[in-house]
Amino acid sequence: MARANAVGASVRVQAMRGLARSVARPAYQRLVEAEPFMRKAVPALIVAFIAIVAIAAVVQTRAYRAEAISDAKDELALFALAIASDMRAHAKAGDAPDALLRAGLPARADEDGRRYGLIDSSGSVVATLDPQPTTAEDIRHLIANVQALTIFAENAGVLEVALPDGTPALAAVHNLKTLPLQLVAIQPIGGALATWQSDTILTVTLLSTTGAVLLILGFAFHWQATRAREADGIYDTVRARIDTALSRGRCGLWDWDMGRGRMFWSESMFEILGHEPRDDLISFAEVAALVHPDDTNLYEVAQEIADKPGRTIDRMFRMRHADGRWVWLRARAEVVAQENGEPPHLVGIAVDVTEERRLAERTATADMRLRDAIESISESFVLWDAGGRLVMCNSKFQSLHGFGDTAVVPGTPFETVAAQARQPVVRIPLRSEDRPEEGARAFEAQIEGGRWLKIAERRTKDGGFVSVGTDITALKRHEERLMDSERRLMALVADLRKSQQTLEMQALQLAELAQNYADEKTKAEDANRAKSEFLANMSHELRTPLNAIIGFSELMEGGLFGPLGNDKYNEYCRDIRDSGRYLLDVINDILDMSRIEAGRMHLSLQTTSLDDVLADAIRVMAVRADEKHLRVTSEADAPITLEADKRALKQIALNLISNAIKFTPENGRIAVRTRRSKQAALLVIEDTGIGIPKAALAKIGKPFEQVESQFTKTYKGSGLGLAIAKSLVELHGGTMRIRSNEGVGTTVIIRLPLNGRPALHYRSGSAQQD
Repeated sequence: MARANAVGASVRVQAMRGLARSVARPAYQRLVEAEPFMRKAVPALIVAFIAIVAIAAVVQTRAYRAEAISDAKDELALFALAIASDMRAHAKAGDAPDALLRAGLPARADEDGRRYGLIDSSGSVVATLDPQPTTAEDIRHLIANVQALTIFAENAGVLEVALPDGTPALAAVHNLKTLPLQLVAIQPIGGALATWQSDTILTVTLLSTTGAVLLILGFAFHWQATRAREADGIYDTVRARIDTALSRGRCGLWDWDMGRGRMFWSESMFEILGHEPRDDLISFAEVAALVHPDDTNLYEVAQEIADKPGRTIDRMFRMRHADGRWVWLRARAEVVAQENGEPPHLVGIAVDVTEERRLAERTATADMRLRDAIESISESFVLWDAGGRLVMCNSKFQSLHGFGDTAVVPGTPFETVAAQARQPVVRIPLRSEDRPEEGARAFEAQIEGGRWLKIAERRTKDGGFVSVGTDITALKRHEERLMDSERRLMALVADLRKSQQTLEMQALQLAELAQNYADEKTKAEDANRAKSEFLANMSHELRTPLNAIIGFSELMEGGLFGPLGNDKYNEYCRDIRDSGRYLLDVINDILDMSRIEAGRMHLSLQTTSLDDVLADAIRVMAVRADEKHLRVTSEADAPITLEADKRALKQIALNLISNAIKFTPENGRIAVRTRRSKQAALLVIEDTGIGIPKAALAKIGKPFEQVESQFTKTYKGSGLGLAIAKSLVELHGGTMRIRSNEGVGTTVIIRLPLNGRPALHYRSGSAQQD
């Protein structure tokens, strides 16, 4: 599909280029063809010109500098010679060297930084023209470092030397033959090049300005070329869109040169007629041969509008398709005068209206079928136009109102038809259940003879309205029967209303019972809380004498104050001590449970190592495990630290491990595993004990609950170990789950939050859950 679109686009571009070549001037066409070369050549020529001018300026500047230095040497030599000659000619005995030097100085001799001095045979400076001490220092430096000046004097000419501060300079020496003195002339090269520097600055300024102007022109040309490319791109886009619109709209573009008898067709025009697109123009004879002779004559059209610029035509005619069939076209064109005095052109489009012609025929057939369908319906039907004139009606409408064929002729006004129609005896407006449409209405009417009609009227889009009448006589009779049934139903509703009042009284009684239940529940909760507080107080009072009993039994067993005598006494002491410790453990459990239930247990959260707590608990319970030959293992993926109450965490571990040891037969196995998740720590204690029946799992973890009853249990214990552990876990904001298979073992899974989120209002929350 993409390849076909590309081929079609290429053909359309070629066709439009044929039109462009017939309209555009040759000079412009040549400019368009040369534009890509000029776009690349002009910037390159500008850059090459600037580079050549810059190189020439650099070469010329260097030559001018060498020439300036040569001229400075010649001037310095001439001035030194003139001063020496003048001093030899006017020298007198007793003249001061300074006065002699100033007297021999010609005009302009001290310009451009030239300085002069006199030295004696020992090399001492006896006079200088410049009163500054630097001149004498420079002369002494030259005499000491440049021996050629003092030895060869004027024969050495002018030499390039360096002053003490590193400044390059020109120097020359002349002997005064009549005087035991030598003339020294010095000129800095910077002073000698002052004129050259100003000329160089001017040259660089002119070069920079010229280059800037050329660059601006180059950028302007590039911008203009870019703008031209963008304009060409916009032109191509618009042209492609026009071509696409013409092709998709089944339109063809015509450009008829009426003077030359040539015609341009767009590619879409060729597509409409099924011919292959051509780039060249079509002759008048070719087009005339395709036009149906019964529809139009192109020669007559040309004669009619040739001398009338601005005249438009709108014709429909047929043209022969490539496969031999005829295609209906509607041509719309305008005569366009040419500016250069050439014959006018007829420019326009031709639209393929074959489908419209077919649609008109189909519309006529559909109109006939619609009339037949309206005639066949059982309801009366009538259609009015926007002016209130009759468009059409069916025979049912005529029979209901007793109209003849002459009374319902299309175009008859509404008032005329309404005056002749049967007037309704009863008219009842109906309200629409849905949102009513604008201009729509419905009503029921009873006409003469007792017949009922339901008439619905709707507005049409062109402003008219359609009316449909349905015979509802049978429905009205059925409605009367329904009214009788409704009256009987109302009596039944009255009886039901009395029953409803009775039910409301019963609902009030139920509400009162519910309030009494809530009050009794509150009393029960208060009694439970009082029980927990009593147990806490009682357990505290029992611990004091138990500690004394256990302590004294240990003293008697150890024989601190002497032997008891019979070994039975020692055995009794051990029984007293073990029973006391067991009772103390039970009381401690009761005390802890009562404190938890009474809401007096407060956690002290701190950073705690779970691994250390478990290791400590395993070490405490190791003696009991060894007694039953149990293997206790501990596994941890990584060290785990969490915010928790260390004492409560240790009690949880001790209670769970103690339970596992208690209910695991000898030579069994107990595994303690820990794992860290993203926000919680998991503690898993698994044993190979006797297990818990599924029926007893629901009550495990409640206070004083055990699997066995007091009369059948084989293991000692108060039944508070799991309850305390579960309560402490919940106080930490965690959860405890128990999985067990009877005869296989039990697994306790504890999940504790790492960041220490203690459960607030534990007792109230537990009460609500219960």
